[in-house]
This record gives sequence, C-alpha cells and structure tokens, in this order.
Amino acid sequence: MHAAVYRGASLVEIEEVPTPAIGPGEILIRVEACGICHTDLKKIEHNLLAPPRIFGHETAGVVVAAGSAVTKFRPGDRVVAFHHIPCMDCFYCRHKLYAQCPVYKKVGITAGFEPAGGGFAQYVRAMDWIVERGVEKIPDGVSFERATLVEPLNTCLKAVTQADPQPDEFVLVLGQGPIGLMFTMLVRRTGARVAATDTLAERLAISARCGAELTWDPRTVDVAAEVKKLTGGRGADFVVVAVSAPGIVEQAIACSRPGARILLFAQTSAVERIEASGADICVGERTIFGCYSASVDLQKESARLVFGGELPVEELISHRLPLVKIRSGIDLALHPGSNSLKIIVQPQRWS
Repeated sequence: MHAAVYRGASLVEIEEVPTPAIGPGEILIRVEACGICHTDLKKIEHNLLAPPRIFGHETAGVVVAAGSAVTKFRPGDRVVAFHHIPCMDCFYCRHKLYAQCPVYKKVGITAGFEPAGGGFAQYVRAMDWIVERGVEKIPDGVSFERATLVEPLNTCLKAVTQADPQPDEFVLVLGQGPIGLMFTMLVRRTGARVAATDTLAERLAISARCGAELTWDPRTVDVAAEVKKLTGGRGADFVVVAVSAPGIVEQAIACSRPGARILLFAQTSAVERIEASGADICVGERTIFGCYSASVDLQKESARLVFGGELPVEELISHRLPLVKIRSGIDLALHPGSNSLKIIVQPQRWS
C-alpha cells in the first residue's frame, strides 16, 4: 500500500509499505478520509517524535478484514476509529482523566512503524482494545469526510462539558480555525452568548453562521474593551484559547472578568511558554485550565452530533486532497489562506 511516511527533519514522503497484518481481535480499515490535525503538524514541523512514523488520526473508512475474535464489526462496515482509548480501571480513569491513563497514551491504530495513528495511509490496523471500545459505525448517507470530524469534535465537546458555560454567560473564543469554529458551535448550543476573534475575514463570516453573535479582528479592534462594554465592564465569563500565538494567553486574561475560566486548548507543544501576572490569576481568582484529547464518555454523543446534522460541521471542510498531495495540504494547514479550513486527505484518490 501507499503511505505518507514521516522521515524526520520535517520531511514526509509517499512510500510503498506493507499493508498491516491483523490479529484475532483486530480489524483492517481501508482509509477513505483522514483530517489533517494541528497536533500532527506540530509533531512533523518540530520533529517532536522519532521517525519513521505514519501520522493521521482523524480516520474514517471501511472495514475490509476482521480477526477471528471480532464480533462487533464485519467487512463492509463503514466506521470512524479513535486512536486513543483508556483502560477504564486505573487511577486516572477512575477520576475520568482519561488522557492521562497509561493505556490511553498508547496509540492503538497503526499503518506500520511505531503506532502514530496511521490515517495518512491506504490501510490501518485497529488493535483489540480500540476495536472493543473505540470504533463507531457511520450511518448510511453520511460522507467519510464528515465522519472524520467526530474525533476533533469530541475533544472540543469534552472541554465545553468541563467548563459548563451557562445561558447567562458571555463566552469569547480566540481563533476561528476548524477547532475554534467547533467551540463556537458547541458553546452556542448551551445558550451562552458567543463572541469570536480571528485575523481572516472569511473565517469570521463562517463564525457568524456557526453561532457567534459578534466577531472581531484583534488587529483592528480592542477586543478587551469591546467585551467589557458588552458585560457591564466585567469581562468574559469564559475564554477559549483555540489558537497558539505569542501573547494570546495574556489577551485571554485581559478579556476575562475576575473569577473567569480560561481554557488553554491549543498549547500542546512542550516548547511553548506563557507569561502572565500572578496577581491576575491569584488576586483575580481566575481559573486557567487545560483540556486535551477525546473522552470515551462522549464518544457516542460526538458521533451523534456529527452524523445527525445538528451542527454545520460540513462548512469546516475546505479541501479534499489525494495522498500524493499531502505535503501541499500540510503547508496549507500551517499557513492558512482566506479560503482554507479543514483539509481532508483521501488516500484512495490519486488525482
């Protein structure tokens, strides 16, 4: 089969590699679509993991083979697969901190080499604990491209559930890339007022269609002043930092009221550093928290929201590219233009 193999030094090359062999409790999935995620981009561009690896974890496709012990799935099933699933029995699982579970940290889907998701390949092997608890069937009439959004939506839903915005609250979402737009959709469902910022006018227009009451370009608008005007001088009750940029956390603090919650969602690299006034947090009684990766508890709900059409997630998909053009997709995701949002790789396409 063909795969996009990370070879180090930010290099990704299309290569022929063996199609994975499966064990008794495993399934082989023909990958029809896989989203390009910024966590994978960081690993590639900053060489965070040792090569060789095949990345890609927002994976949707068709089961083409099932091991002898598999009872839930059979060839022909259309599925979306989560690459991390917790053990449900350790200290962290008992406290519902699934992303800290040692088993969760083990990637359970591979196209070869050290498991890394494998979605940037024509076939992937889902291991037994993933097959048991981490695969959802795609209903008829739902595209594979739409189905790739189940995993990233889950990560956002997990954070919104944790923050628990209320209908009388004012929420600010910084950044309206695909993840920021998902936050805008999900927060709007809670009944809270939502404002959003981005530097691309096209993304702000989509943000308004996704539920943002107000949209601003932070280069031309004093966002903190505008938020305070709209909240009786207090500031936002909840701020989502959905983009990584110098000074963005300081901006979030400046836009928030005393006692506010501030979510760091895009700060996933160990090399990123944050500077903030201790008094803004301590004396201001603000809560700054992180939320990372998906929750198995929300797996079926995230699938329902994507498959059922309740959220306009299809608007997030801007590009569908064959595997051979993955490098251009990576470059576009790293340097988005006015019309680029979610980029989907289709490994079975060649043009």
